[in-house]
Amino acid sequence: MRITNSRGVANEDLTARARIRDAALRYFTEYGFARATIREIALAAGVSQGLVRHHFGSKEELGRACDAYVLQAMREYLELAMTEEGLSDPRTLKEARTPLLPFGRYLARALIDDFDGAGEIFDQMVAMTEQVLGEADKRRPSPPTADLRTRAALMVAMELGIPAFQAHISRSIGADIFSPEGDRRVVLAMLDITTHPVISADGAGALRRGMEEPDA
Repeated sequence: MRITNSRGVANEDLTARARIRDAALRYFTEYGFARATIREIALAAGVSQGLVRHHFGSKEELGRACDAYVLQAMREYLELAMTEEGLSDPRTLKEARTPLLPFGRYLARALIDDFDGAGEIFDQMVAMTEQVLGEADKRRPSPPTADLRTRAALMVAMELGIPAFQAHISRSIGADIFSPEGDRRVVLAMLDITTHPVISADGAGALRRGMEEPDA
């Protein structure tokens, strides 16, 4: 059986640098940045510790390379998702989303454990989400009442909460959310949640007026 990396490339077809990066992604996700070691990552990648240091210099630089790789994958997905082709062809979105599945836990772990680059990861995800919301705002029948940055930051926090609570959600719904079936159920549920308001427009208006009153 050929073992592939997170983006579907056979391990023997990867460069040593890519094998090291993919091994680091797995170890940082499973054990956290502090507990993962260069020795373990080198062993998993099938290379020497010296080669890891040759390509990345230090564990900190290797972590930054992993961050950049994951964020670039997300950026590519969003760039495709926001095109006319992506929005009109569900198959395109599904194929583009599949490579992102292994990265959810990595991002959640990085932020919960407060990896060295956690702040930058979050800020970049917020910036990407702002672009998506900005485009969506143009199609809204009424203008938003909350600022773009706050909405984007909360959306990122909610999105990362799903992989952060993977064990509990998977147990509750009876399917691993990182499996194709579990991911399908999560996506369908999120679509239902985001397209069917829980609070009526009148109720939301009353709550909004209450929050804006000085003595609320």
